[in-house]
Amino acid sequence: MDFETKLANYADLAVRVGVNIQKDQTLYIRTPMHAAPFVREVAKKAYQAGAKHVRVEWSDEELTKIKYQYAPEEAFSDFPQWQADVLVKEAEHNAAFLNIAGSDPDLLKGVDPERIATANKASGQANSTFRRYIQSDKVSWSIVAVPSEKWAEKVFPDKQGEDAIHSLWEAIFAATRIHEEDPVTAWQAHLATLDEKMVALNDKRFHALHYTSDKTDLTIELPPTHIWASGGSTSKAGVDFVANMPTEEVFTAAKKDGVNGTVVSTKPLNYGGTLITNFSLTFKDGDVVDFSAEEGEETLQRLLDTDEGSRSIGEVALVPHRSPISNTNLIFYNTLFDENASNHLALGSAYAFNIEGGKEMDEAALKESGINQSITHVDFMMGSAEMNIDGIHADGSKEPIFRNGEWAF
Repeated sequence: MDFETKLANYADLAVRVGVNIQKDQTLYIRTPMHAAPFVREVAKKAYQAGAKHVRVEWSDEELTKIKYQYAPEEAFSDFPQWQADVLVKEAEHNAAFLNIAGSDPDLLKGVDPERIATANKASGQANSTFRRYIQSDKVSWSIVAVPSEKWAEKVFPDKQGEDAIHSLWEAIFAATRIHEEDPVTAWQAHLATLDEKMVALNDKRFHALHYTSDKTDLTIELPPTHIWASGGSTSKAGVDFVANMPTEEVFTAAKKDGVNGTVVSTKPLNYGGTLITNFSLTFKDGDVVDFSAEEGEETLQRLLDTDEGSRSIGEVALVPHRSPISNTNLIFYNTLFDENASNHLALGSAYAFNIEGGKEMDEAALKESGINQSITHVDFMMGSAEMNIDGIHADGSKEPIFRNGEWAF
Protein backbone atom coordinates (compact mmCIF):
# COMPACT_ATOMS: atom_id res chain seq x y z
CA MET A 1 0.00 0.00 0.00
CA ASP A 2 1.15 3.55 -0.66
CA PHE A 3 1.15 6.11 2.15
CA GLU A 4 -2.13 7.75 1.14
CA THR A 5 -3.92 4.39 1.24
CA LYS A 6 -2.48 3.56 4.65
CA LEU A 7 -3.44 6.99 5.99
CA ALA A 8 -6.98 6.57 4.68
CA ASN A 9 -7.20 3.11 6.27
CA TYR A 10 -5.92 4.54 9.57
CA ALA A 11 -8.58 7.26 9.50
CA ASP A 12 -11.24 4.68 8.64
CA LEU A 13 -10.09 2.53 11.56
CA ALA A 14 -10.30 5.47 13.97
CA VAL A 15 -13.83 6.27 12.80
CA ARG A 16 -15.29 2.76 12.40
CA VAL A 17 -13.51 0.87 15.21
CA GLY A 18 -12.07 3.57 17.50
CA VAL A 19 -15.10 5.79 18.16
CA ASN A 20 -17.47 3.71 15.97
CA ILE A 21 -19.37 6.79 14.78
CA GLN A 22 -23.14 6.41 14.42
CA LYS A 23 -25.61 8.02 12.03
CA ASP A 24 -26.40 11.65 12.92
CA GLN A 25 -23.82 11.65 15.72
CA THR A 26 -21.33 14.46 16.36
CA LEU A 27 -17.61 13.66 16.31
CA TYR A 28 -15.57 15.97 18.53
CA ILE A 29 -11.84 15.93 17.74
CA ARG A 30 -9.10 17.37 19.95
CA THR A 31 -5.86 17.61 18.00
CA PRO A 32 -2.53 19.38 17.55
CA MET A 33 -2.24 21.49 14.42
CA HIS A 34 0.42 19.30 12.82
CA ALA A 35 -2.21 16.54 12.42
CA ALA A 36 -4.44 18.65 10.12
CA PRO A 37 -4.09 16.39 7.01
CA PHE A 38 -5.12 13.36 9.05
CA VAL A 39 -7.99 15.27 10.70
CA ARG A 40 -9.37 16.14 7.26
CA GLU A 41 -9.26 12.46 6.30
CA VAL A 42 -11.03 11.52 9.54
CA ALA A 43 -13.72 14.14 8.91
CA LYS A 44 -14.34 12.74 5.44
CA LYS A 45 -14.61 9.18 6.76
CA ALA A 46 -16.91 10.32 9.58
CA TYR A 47 -19.31 12.12 7.26
CA GLN A 48 -19.30 9.14 4.91
CA ALA A 49 -20.21 6.95 7.89
CA GLY A 50 -23.19 9.16 8.73
CA ALA A 51 -21.88 11.76 11.18
CA LYS A 52 -23.94 14.93 11.40
CA HIS A 53 -21.17 17.23 12.63
CA VAL A 54 -17.40 17.07 12.97
CA ARG A 55 -16.14 19.66 15.43
CA VAL A 56 -12.42 20.26 15.94
CA GLU A 57 -10.55 21.79 18.90
CA TRP A 58 -7.03 22.72 17.78
CA SER A 59 -3.89 23.15 19.88
CA ASP A 60 -0.41 24.40 19.02
CA GLU A 61 2.71 23.22 20.83
CA GLU A 62 4.67 26.39 20.21
CA LEU A 63 1.91 28.52 21.76
CA THR A 64 1.81 26.13 24.70
CA LYS A 65 5.56 26.50 25.22
CA ILE A 66 5.37 30.29 24.90
CA LYS A 67 2.73 30.40 27.61
CA TYR A 68 4.85 28.34 30.01
CA GLN A 69 7.85 30.58 29.34
CA TYR A 70 6.25 34.00 29.55
CA ALA A 71 2.78 33.96 31.15
CA PRO A 72 2.32 35.20 34.75
CA GLU A 73 2.08 32.64 37.53
CA GLU A 74 -1.65 33.15 38.06
CA ALA A 75 -2.35 32.08 34.45
CA PHE A 76 -1.64 28.45 35.31
CA SER A 77 -4.27 28.15 38.03
CA ASP A 78 -6.97 29.64 35.80
CA PHE A 79 -8.41 27.02 33.41
CA PRO A 80 -11.23 28.34 31.16
CA GLN A 81 -14.36 26.67 32.50
CA TRP A 82 -16.21 27.33 29.24
CA GLN A 83 -13.76 25.02 27.48
CA ALA A 84 -14.54 22.19 29.90
CA ASP A 85 -18.27 22.93 29.68
CA VAL A 86 -18.20 22.48 25.89
CA LEU A 87 -17.05 18.88 26.34
CA VAL A 88 -19.75 18.16 28.90
CA LYS A 89 -22.44 19.64 26.65
CA GLU A 90 -21.28 17.57 23.68
CA ALA A 91 -21.17 14.46 25.87
CA GLU A 92 -24.71 15.09 27.09
CA HIS A 93 -25.78 15.14 23.43
CA ASN A 94 -24.05 11.77 22.85
CA ALA A 95 -21.09 13.02 20.85
CA ALA A 96 -18.14 10.71 20.22
CA PHE A 97 -14.66 11.99 21.14
CA LEU A 98 -11.39 11.42 19.28
CA ASN A 99 -8.12 12.62 20.82
CA ILE A 100 -5.02 12.80 18.64
CA ALA A 101 -1.68 12.40 20.41
CA GLY A 102 1.75 13.23 19.06
CA SER A 103 3.38 15.92 21.16
CA ASP A 104 7.08 16.59 21.53
CA PRO A 105 8.17 14.50 24.58
CA ASP A 106 10.61 17.27 25.53
CA LEU A 107 8.25 20.19 24.89
CA LEU A 108 8.42 21.55 28.44
CA LYS A 109 11.93 20.43 29.33
CA GLY A 110 13.44 23.08 31.58
CA VAL A 111 10.08 24.62 32.50
CA ASP A 112 9.41 25.14 36.21
CA PRO A 113 7.68 21.91 37.37
CA GLU A 114 5.46 23.98 39.66
CA ARG A 115 3.87 25.67 36.64
CA ILE A 116 3.20 22.30 35.00
CA ALA A 117 1.73 20.86 38.19
CA THR A 118 -0.50 23.89 38.76
CA ALA A 119 -1.80 23.81 35.17
CA ASN A 120 -2.47 20.06 35.30
CA LYS A 121 -4.36 20.42 38.58
CA ALA A 122 -6.47 23.30 37.27
CA SER A 123 -7.32 21.34 34.13
CA GLY A 124 -8.14 18.23 36.13
CA GLN A 125 -10.48 20.11 38.45
CA ALA A 126 -12.27 21.94 35.62
CA ASN A 127 -12.72 18.74 33.61
CA SER A 128 -13.86 16.52 36.50
CA THR A 129 -17.38 16.08 35.14
CA PHE A 130 -16.22 15.18 31.64
CA ARG A 131 -13.61 12.80 33.08
CA ARG A 132 -16.41 10.92 34.87
CA TYR A 133 -18.23 10.58 31.54
CA ILE A 134 -15.09 9.05 30.05
CA GLN A 135 -14.18 6.79 32.97
CA SER A 136 -17.66 5.33 33.24
CA ASP A 137 -18.12 4.76 29.49
CA LYS A 138 -21.02 7.19 29.18
CA VAL A 139 -19.72 8.12 25.72
CA SER A 140 -17.62 6.50 23.02
CA TRP A 141 -14.06 7.82 22.81
CA SER A 142 -10.70 6.92 21.38
CA ILE A 143 -7.07 8.04 21.21
CA VAL A 144 -4.87 7.68 18.12
CA ALA A 145 -1.52 9.28 17.25
CA VAL A 146 -0.02 11.35 14.45
CA PRO A 147 3.75 11.98 14.32
CA SER A 148 5.20 15.43 14.84
CA GLU A 149 8.73 16.14 13.72
CA LYS A 150 10.10 16.55 17.25
CA TRP A 151 8.42 13.37 18.48
CA ALA A 152 9.67 11.38 15.46
CA GLU A 153 13.24 12.58 15.94
CA LYS A 154 13.08 11.60 19.62
CA VAL A 155 12.04 8.04 18.71
CA PHE A 156 14.52 7.84 15.79
CA PRO A 157 17.50 9.98 16.90
CA ASP A 158 19.58 8.90 13.90
CA LYS A 159 17.05 10.41 11.47
CA GLN A 160 15.88 13.92 10.77
CA GLY A 161 12.78 15.67 9.44
CA GLU A 162 10.68 13.77 6.93
CA ASP A 163 12.80 10.62 7.25
CA ALA A 164 12.06 10.42 10.95
CA ILE A 165 8.37 11.19 10.42
CA HIS A 166 8.11 8.47 7.76
CA SER A 167 9.73 5.91 10.09
CA LEU A 168 7.38 6.79 12.93
CA TRP A 169 4.35 6.60 10.63
CA GLU A 170 5.40 3.09 9.63
CA ALA A 171 5.81 2.09 13.28
CA ILE A 172 2.33 3.45 14.06
CA PHE A 173 0.81 1.65 11.08
CA ALA A 174 2.42 -1.62 12.20
CA ALA A 175 1.22 -1.20 15.79
CA THR A 176 -2.35 -0.53 14.65
CA ARG A 177 -2.46 -3.37 12.09
CA ILE A 178 -2.85 -1.03 9.11
CA HIS A 179 -0.57 -3.29 7.06
CA GLU A 180 -3.21 -6.04 7.25
CA GLU A 181 -5.31 -6.62 4.13
CA ASP A 182 -8.44 -5.74 6.12
CA PRO A 183 -7.45 -3.75 9.26
CA VAL A 184 -11.01 -3.65 10.63
CA THR A 185 -11.32 -7.46 10.50
CA ALA A 186 -7.83 -7.82 11.97
CA TRP A 187 -8.84 -5.62 14.88
CA GLN A 188 -12.01 -7.59 15.50
CA ALA A 189 -9.94 -10.79 15.74
CA HIS A 190 -7.42 -9.09 18.04
CA LEU A 191 -10.14 -7.82 20.38
CA ALA A 192 -11.62 -11.32 20.54
CA THR A 193 -8.24 -12.65 21.72
CA LEU A 194 -8.05 -10.02 24.46
CA ASP A 195 -11.60 -10.90 25.48
CA GLU A 196 -10.54 -14.52 26.06
CA LYS A 197 -7.96 -13.38 28.64
CA MET A 198 -10.50 -11.03 30.20
CA VAL A 199 -13.05 -13.83 30.65
CA ALA A 200 -10.43 -16.17 32.13
CA LEU A 201 -9.30 -13.58 34.68
CA ASN A 202 -12.86 -12.73 35.67
CA ASP A 203 -13.47 -16.43 36.28
CA LYS A 204 -10.44 -16.62 38.61
CA ARG A 205 -11.72 -13.97 41.08
CA PHE A 206 -8.23 -13.35 42.43
CA HIS A 207 -7.91 -11.61 45.79
CA ALA A 208 -4.55 -10.04 44.89
CA LEU A 209 -1.69 -9.98 42.37
CA HIS A 210 1.98 -10.40 43.30
CA TYR A 211 4.54 -8.87 40.90
CA THR A 212 8.20 -9.89 41.07
CA SER A 213 11.21 -9.11 38.89
CA ASP A 214 14.85 -8.20 39.49
CA LYS A 215 13.78 -4.79 40.89
CA THR A 216 10.04 -4.97 41.59
CA ASP A 217 8.31 -6.74 44.49
CA LEU A 218 4.74 -5.49 44.71
CA THR A 219 1.44 -6.89 45.95
CA ILE A 220 -1.84 -5.36 44.76
CA GLU A 221 -5.13 -6.36 46.33
CA LEU A 222 -8.22 -6.22 44.13
CA PRO A 223 -11.70 -5.09 45.24
CA PRO A 224 -14.08 -8.02 45.88
CA THR A 225 -16.33 -6.78 43.06
CA HIS A 226 -13.55 -6.05 40.57
CA ILE A 227 -14.13 -6.63 36.85
CA TRP A 228 -11.41 -7.21 34.27
CA ALA A 229 -11.93 -5.34 30.99
CA SER A 230 -10.14 -5.57 27.65
CA GLY A 231 -9.47 -3.24 24.73
CA GLY A 232 -13.08 -3.01 23.65
CA SER A 233 -15.75 -1.05 25.55
CA THR A 234 -19.44 -0.27 25.18
CA SER A 235 -20.97 3.18 25.70
CA LYS A 236 -24.18 3.94 27.58
CA ALA A 237 -25.92 4.06 24.19
CA GLY A 238 -24.79 0.49 23.48
CA VAL A 239 -22.10 1.42 20.94
CA ASP A 240 -18.90 -0.66 20.93
CA PHE A 241 -15.68 1.36 20.76
CA VAL A 242 -11.93 1.02 21.37
CA ALA A 243 -10.50 3.69 23.65
CA ASN A 244 -6.80 3.18 22.84
CA MET A 245 -5.47 2.40 19.39
CA PRO A 246 -3.21 0.50 19.71
CA THR A 247 -4.24 -1.62 22.68
CA GLU A 248 -2.79 -4.88 23.98
CA GLU A 249 -4.05 -4.77 27.56
CA VAL A 250 -6.46 -6.46 29.92
CA PHE A 251 -7.04 -4.31 33.00
CA THR A 252 -8.93 -3.83 36.25
CA ALA A 253 -8.98 -1.60 39.36
CA ALA A 254 -6.78 -1.85 42.42
CA LYS A 255 -8.09 -1.79 45.98
CA LYS A 256 -7.06 1.68 47.07
CA ASP A 257 -5.55 0.74 50.43
CA GLY A 258 -4.27 -2.68 49.34
CA VAL A 259 -1.00 -1.89 47.55
CA ASN A 260 2.29 -2.72 49.28
CA GLY A 261 5.90 -3.04 48.14
CA THR A 262 8.16 -1.41 45.57
CA VAL A 263 7.77 -1.03 41.82
CA VAL A 264 10.44 0.22 39.40
CA SER A 265 9.67 1.74 36.01
CA THR A 266 10.94 0.06 32.86
CA LYS A 267 10.24 2.83 30.32
CA PRO A 268 10.35 6.64 30.49
CA LEU A 269 7.13 8.43 31.42
CA ASN A 270 6.23 11.52 29.39
CA TYR A 271 4.19 13.60 31.81
CA GLY A 272 2.99 16.98 30.61
CA GLY A 273 5.92 17.51 28.26
CA THR A 274 8.56 16.39 30.77
CA LEU A 275 10.26 12.99 30.91
CA ILE A 276 10.51 11.04 34.17
CA THR A 277 13.01 8.19 33.88
CA ASN A 278 14.19 5.21 35.94
CA PHE A 279 11.89 5.92 38.85
CA SER A 280 10.76 3.77 41.75
CA LEU A 281 7.70 3.98 43.99
CA THR A 282 7.33 2.33 47.40
CA PHE A 283 3.78 1.77 48.67
CA LYS A 284 2.41 1.09 52.13
CA ASP A 285 -1.30 0.43 52.60
CA GLY A 286 -2.02 1.94 49.19
CA ASP A 287 -0.05 5.19 49.37
CA VAL A 288 3.37 6.10 47.97
CA VAL A 289 5.63 6.58 51.00
CA ASP A 290 8.95 6.86 49.16
CA PHE A 291 10.07 7.57 45.59
CA SER A 292 13.09 8.42 43.47
CA ALA A 293 13.83 9.18 39.82
CA GLU A 294 16.99 9.49 37.75
CA GLU A 295 15.45 12.33 35.73
CA GLY A 296 12.34 14.40 36.46
CA GLU A 297 12.15 13.67 40.20
CA GLU A 298 10.70 17.10 40.96
CA THR A 299 8.03 16.61 38.33
CA LEU A 300 7.25 13.19 39.81
CA GLN A 301 6.83 14.75 43.25
CA ARG A 302 4.41 17.34 41.84
CA LEU A 303 2.42 14.52 40.20
CA LEU A 304 2.23 12.60 43.48
CA ASP A 305 1.10 15.76 45.30
CA THR A 306 -1.72 16.59 42.86
CA ASP A 307 -4.50 15.55 45.25
CA GLU A 308 -5.46 12.97 47.85
CA GLY A 309 -5.72 10.14 45.30
CA SER A 310 -2.63 10.84 43.20
CA ARG A 311 -0.36 8.73 45.46
CA SER A 312 -2.51 5.62 45.01
CA ILE A 313 -2.99 3.11 42.20
CA GLY A 314 -6.18 3.23 40.14
CA GLU A 315 -5.60 0.93 37.16
CA VAL A 316 -3.83 -2.45 36.98
CA ALA A 317 -3.07 -3.57 33.39
CA LEU A 318 -1.54 -6.77 32.04
CA VAL A 319 0.34 -6.76 28.73
CA PRO A 320 2.58 -9.60 27.50
CA HIS A 321 6.18 -8.64 26.79
CA ARG A 322 5.96 -10.02 23.26
CA SER A 323 3.49 -7.73 21.53
CA PRO A 324 3.52 -5.92 18.16
CA ILE A 325 4.71 -2.77 19.93
CA SER A 326 7.30 -4.38 22.17
CA ASN A 327 8.66 -6.33 19.20
CA THR A 328 9.61 -3.06 17.46
CA ASN A 329 12.26 -2.59 20.20
CA LEU A 330 11.38 1.11 20.18
CA ILE A 331 10.76 3.46 23.07
CA PHE A 332 7.97 5.73 21.82
CA TYR A 333 8.15 8.27 24.66
CA ASN A 334 4.36 8.29 24.39
CA THR A 335 2.19 6.43 26.87
CA LEU A 336 -0.38 5.40 24.25
CA PHE A 337 2.25 3.12 22.72
CA ASP A 338 4.67 2.38 25.56
CA GLU A 339 1.93 1.21 27.93
CA ASN A 340 0.89 -1.36 25.33
CA ALA A 341 4.39 -2.80 25.22
CA SER A 342 4.52 -3.45 28.95
CA ASN A 343 2.58 -4.32 32.07
CA HIS A 344 1.60 -1.01 33.56
CA LEU A 345 -0.15 0.70 36.44
CA ALA A 346 -1.85 4.08 36.74
CA LEU A 347 -1.51 6.56 39.54
CA GLY A 348 -4.80 8.32 40.21
CA SER A 349 -8.38 7.45 39.43
CA ALA A 350 -9.69 4.00 38.61
CA TYR A 351 -12.21 3.34 35.85
CA ALA A 352 -15.73 3.04 37.24
CA PHE A 353 -16.59 0.14 34.93
CA ASN A 354 -13.89 -1.98 36.59
CA ILE A 355 -16.19 -2.77 39.52
CA GLU A 356 -19.69 -4.22 39.52
CA GLY A 357 -22.30 -1.48 39.10
CA GLY A 358 -19.60 1.18 38.90
CA LYS A 359 -20.96 2.86 35.78
CA GLU A 360 -24.00 4.04 37.74
CA MET A 361 -22.17 5.07 40.94
CA ASP A 362 -21.41 8.64 41.94
CA GLU A 363 -17.99 9.64 43.27
CA ALA A 364 -18.89 8.94 46.90
CA ALA A 365 -20.15 5.44 46.06
CA LEU A 366 -17.03 4.71 44.04
CA LYS A 367 -14.85 5.63 47.01
CA GLU A 368 -16.99 3.44 49.26
CA SER A 369 -16.45 0.52 46.86
CA GLY A 370 -12.73 0.66 47.59
CA ILE A 371 -11.34 2.05 44.33
CA ASN A 372 -9.25 5.19 44.02
CA GLN A 373 -10.59 8.58 42.92
CA SER A 374 -8.46 11.49 41.74
CA ILE A 375 -8.41 14.34 39.25
CA THR A 376 -5.48 12.63 37.55
CA HIS A 377 -4.84 9.29 35.85
CA VAL A 378 -1.23 8.69 34.77
CA ASP A 379 -0.11 5.33 33.38
CA PHE A 380 3.48 4.20 33.86
CA MET A 381 5.29 1.16 32.52
CA MET A 382 6.81 -1.46 34.82
CA GLY A 383 6.73 -4.75 32.90
CA SER A 384 9.71 -6.63 31.49
CA ALA A 385 10.80 -9.95 30.04
CA GLU A 386 11.82 -10.98 33.58
CA MET A 387 8.52 -10.21 35.30
CA ASN A 388 6.49 -12.91 37.03
CA ILE A 389 2.96 -12.35 38.32
CA ASP A 390 1.04 -14.67 40.62
CA GLY A 391 -2.66 -14.47 41.32
CA ILE A 392 -3.44 -14.93 45.01
CA HIS A 393 -6.77 -16.48 45.98
CA ALA A 394 -8.72 -15.58 49.11
CA ASP A 395 -7.43 -18.72 50.83
CA GLY A 396 -3.81 -17.69 50.18
CA SER A 397 -3.13 -20.19 47.41
CA LYS A 398 -1.27 -18.90 44.36
CA GLU A 399 -1.61 -19.44 40.63
CA PRO A 400 0.79 -18.21 37.91
CA ILE A 401 -0.54 -15.49 35.60
CA PHE A 402 2.74 -14.36 33.97
CA ARG A 403 6.07 -16.10 33.70
CA ASN A 404 9.08 -14.28 32.22
CA GLY A 405 6.88 -11.54 30.86
CA GLU A 406 4.35 -13.82 29.09
CA TRP A 407 0.94 -15.25 29.88
CA ALA A 408 1.21 -18.46 31.93
CA PHE A 409 -2.21 -19.72 30.90
